[in-house]
Amino acid sequence: MNAYQNDIDAIRALKTTHGAPWDAIDPESAARMRAQNRFRTGLEIAQYTADIMRRDMAEYDTDPSAYTQSLGVWHGFIGQQKLISIKKHLKSTKGRYLYLSGWMVAALRSEFGPLPDQSMHEKTSVPALIEELYTFLRQADARELDLLFAKLDAARAAGDETAAEFVRSQIDNFQTHVVPIIADIDAGFGNPEATYLLAKKMIEAGACAIQIENQVSDEKQCGHQDGKVTVPHEDFIAKLTAVRYAFLELGIDNGIIVARTDSLGAGLTQKLAVTREPGDLGDRYNSFLDTEEISRAELGNGDVVLARGDTLLRPKRLASNLFQFRPGTGEERVVLDCVTSLRNGADLLWIETEKPHIDQIAGMVDAIREEIPDAKLVYNNSPSFNWTLNFRQQAYDLLEREGADVSAYDRSDLMSAEYDDTDLARLADEKIRTFQRDGSARAGIFHHLITLPTYHTAALSTDDLAKGYFGDDGMLAYVRGVQRREIREGIATVKHQNMAGSDLGDSHKEYFAGEAALKAGGVHNTMNQFG
Repeated sequence: MNAYQNDIDAIRALKTTHGAPWDAIDPESAARMRAQNRFRTGLEIAQYTADIMRRDMAEYDTDPSAYTQSLGVWHGFIGQQKLISIKKHLKSTKGRYLYLSGWMVAALRSEFGPLPDQSMHEKTSVPALIEELYTFLRQADARELDLLFAKLDAARAAGDETAAEFVRSQIDNFQTHVVPIIADIDAGFGNPEATYLLAKKMIEAGACAIQIENQVSDEKQCGHQDGKVTVPHEDFIAKLTAVRYAFLELGIDNGIIVARTDSLGAGLTQKLAVTREPGDLGDRYNSFLDTEEISRAELGNGDVVLARGDTLLRPKRLASNLFQFRPGTGEERVVLDCVTSLRNGADLLWIETEKPHIDQIAGMVDAIREEIPDAKLVYNNSPSFNWTLNFRQQAYDLLEREGADVSAYDRSDLMSAEYDDTDLARLADEKIRTFQRDGSARAGIFHHLITLPTYHTAALSTDDLAKGYFGDDGMLAYVRGVQRREIREGIATVKHQNMAGSDLGDSHKEYFAGEAALKAGGVHNTMNQFG
């Protein structure tokens, strides 16, 4: 007896209990609808996906080759197609997540129109996108199961019990498209209470992992732009705690918090940390400030000073009333941020870097692991990096250290296409290819993501089509560049009516009205041209 049949039998017994008023109900149809709607609420999804992430984290701790990956998506359809492609090509969604980027919400999902990544978009747009993503992933489940049900019906009609049994096993062992989402809450959109309220909305929508950064909410900047301002640790800890309370209130006891530090590129702080005794957390934060020693006689009107023993230190304050850190302290501050976050409720770390360099990342992780041995990173394989130039320069430096002749290359111009077919370029490309594997083995990276890939792919594919369609190629640009490839590569969207739920609707019409159902998928449906 299989799970699918068990559900049919249970509904059949329920139908018998209710008698004649339920004569129109077909137990197998109801069982099919239940199978197609496995997750009833966002909280069910959050719990299911949190369990997945926890298992994956434990597996990584024993085997660093078991790292996980995601791509950032900005629409439910994009997330759905990504998971359909993963299942088609790789046969399993294990270790593959979705990333929800605050940058893409700001740029693509705000009612204000395109915005910079400065936490100016509506707070509710983030949980709304989480809900939308899971709606599309659940619809992918329903569609794929509907195709299996059609195969089962065809096998039965043909009297082929072997084929029918095979399809039933596929139904029973169906792998859902629902996977974990790591969702960006930026700097928390306000005070800890605002962070808690928004985190609850995100979790209720299905998020099992929330990423929060140590920038100030009101001056928040994109992680790869200048002018970043961090907050003292106590302020950040309050927001980590707020997110944990949100998880606990909603019953997701193993929800994941990703603590991001922007300290490597942040040279400013909005305020000084509260310190009660020398060497405490606030004192350590303040110790990184750029200060000058002064005497009492040098005190000016409105000066802020720090006392260290008998010494008075005046922090350098900008016209914006922000204080600056000493140059060169970024990595030390990152290590302190990360250790502090893990000791105060975070589960994973995110270190925002200015370039993809494994040795740099590993150096910081090594220092963190001296105090927290199982520390793990979520790492942004960012489109803000020039990957080609960075890795060609790394390859150049490696060859130079090894004594190779690099005189044929101009290190400052390695992006040039003239180097594409060279040994240096091939070495760089191989290092890019293995970056995730190597970073996970050496630098403690549990999860690799690309924040904005589908923003760029949408622009590139649209440019290709527009260039040809509005140029000399006309309709051939679409047929050759899109439809012909969809057909030959088995892209599900070639049958766009099916993808949008037309056949699902036909199945439901038949459940509800039987032979009287007016169905769209008949012989005259032009989708039949695609087989």
